[in-house]
Amino acid sequence: MITLPNLFVPLLALLGAGVFVFGTWARARAGEARLAGRLAALERRVSEQQQALERAEAARESAEADLRATEQRYLIALRGSQDGLWEWDIASGAVHLSPRWKGMLGFESHQLPDDLAAWRGRVHEDDRAGFEQALAEHLAGQTPRLDHELRLTHADGRARVVLSRGVAIRDESGRAYRLVGLDTDVTALRRVQLVLDAVADGTDGTAGARFFAAMVQHFARALQVDSAFITECADDPPTRVRTLAYWSAAGGSGGNFEYELAGTPCEAVIRGARDCFHPEGLERLFPIEQGFEAYLGLPIVGSDGRVLGHLAFLDRRARDEEMLVDRVFRIFLSRAAAEIERLRLLARQSAPAAPAGATT
Repeated sequence: MITLPNLFVPLLALLGAGVFVFGTWARARAGEARLAGRLAALERRVSEQQQALERAEAARESAEADLRATEQRYLIALRGSQDGLWEWDIASGAVHLSPRWKGMLGFESHQLPDDLAAWRGRVHEDDRAGFEQALAEHLAGQTPRLDHELRLTHADGRARVVLSRGVAIRDESGRAYRLVGLDTDVTALRRVQLVLDAVADGTDGTAGARFFAAMVQHFARALQVDSAFITECADDPPTRVRTLAYWSAAGGSGGNFEYELAGTPCEAVIRGARDCFHPEGLERLFPIEQGFEAYLGLPIVGSDGRVLGHLAFLDRRARDEEMLVDRVFRIFLSRAAAEIERLRLLARQSAPAAPAGATT
């Protein structure tokens, strides 16, 4: 006969097993929930990272598009310029040199071939290594623009200083496939700077006769002329002038002298109070200037507007307008005028006073 306690034993055992199973199931469900939560968090992070990558890629593409647009605008600006344009197709090696580029160096369009050898062959030998390095750095993407100053050899053999600016056109991978450049002749600007530096440094701290001597010497050397001199008028109205300093390439500083203006190119400078430039044929116009081909004379004007004297240069070669560094001349002509007036004032102050009652 089954008693009540005996019945409860298996029931209790069954109930305990159920509780154990339920606990195990609950723990499993909780683990699954935690795992699902972690997976969801990971999915969110992956999604966020993917979105960030997409935004970064979009930004990169936009930046590259902006860069290409900027390069294209720069290219259009280069091609529309009046300076010397050149283009280099890097893959094929083809080079185009514009007629303006060739003309800047004294060539007709047909006189200089459009090829790499002709282009690089005009680069001054002392500047080739630096130019090649600047090209390489830009093509490698190390510089945003090509911006390099160098010398190109003119058809007459002289060097022209140019500022070479360019930009590489690149494909989507960033590889440069074309280079477009523009060369601007800055020879005159560099000459002005050279002459200014030479004369300013050479005359620094000088006055009086030392200033005049240093001025003509350093002007003559910077301009590469055969002789230079500075004068003051010896009478009024002026018919004669006397030198305050004279310098020649052959003999250096020379003694001062006085001469008649008539029959010389200096007459127009002094009497006309104007610049006078004869780039060639001086000896034919003024036989007294035998052996000289070119002349430049500039008046020295005092504070009262009267001509005090002049600065002059003579050369045995024909010269061109590169010799005309007007801004530099004006600076030192003004200083020369002030120096002449100062010396005249000192001379008057040191002159003995006239006796009382004396007549002139």
